[in-house]
Amino acid sequence: MMDGEQLKRNILKDMRTELADEFDKNFDRKAFFTKKWKRRANPDAKGSLLMVTGTMRRSVKAEVKVNGVRFSSAVPYAAIHNEGGTGTKHVRQHTRTSRKGKQYTVRAHSRKFTMPQRQFVGDGKRTQEIIKGVIADNVSNFDRQLVKFIKK
Repeated sequence: MMDGEQLKRNILKDMRTELADEFDKNFDRKAFFTKKWKRRANPDAKGSLLMVTGTMRRSVKAEVKVNGVRFSSAVPYAAIHNEGGTGTKHVRQHTRTSRKGKQYTVRAHSRKFTMPQRQFVGDGKRTQEIIKGVIADNVSNFDRQLVKFIKK
């Protein structure tokens, strides 16, 4: 027979699984569920939006905590993509080759940028629906087990 603590652990484990799967699908949808991401400034850029190498998608980790599930990424640029905002890009000194074949040095500099929000993880209407569904399924299963236990 399952107790209340086991029910809570099952709910959190299932929430982690369901939400991680749905958040991963956001990369395929190119949207936060149904809210489409803003198009790229450069339409000729290589790779799919937010998935040139797939590093950020693979970096999203879900961890069950005491009273919830925490999603995180070790990739430093994940937060600015997920939340949007402004930042500064630091460019190191490097060498380039011109179209005429001549080499030249680009000096180190900083460049300010504005990143539109392209959310892939977070709370929202669909997230709450998934959580409610997970809770309802687990409570229903708990109720069935309780009825079986009582009938014994």
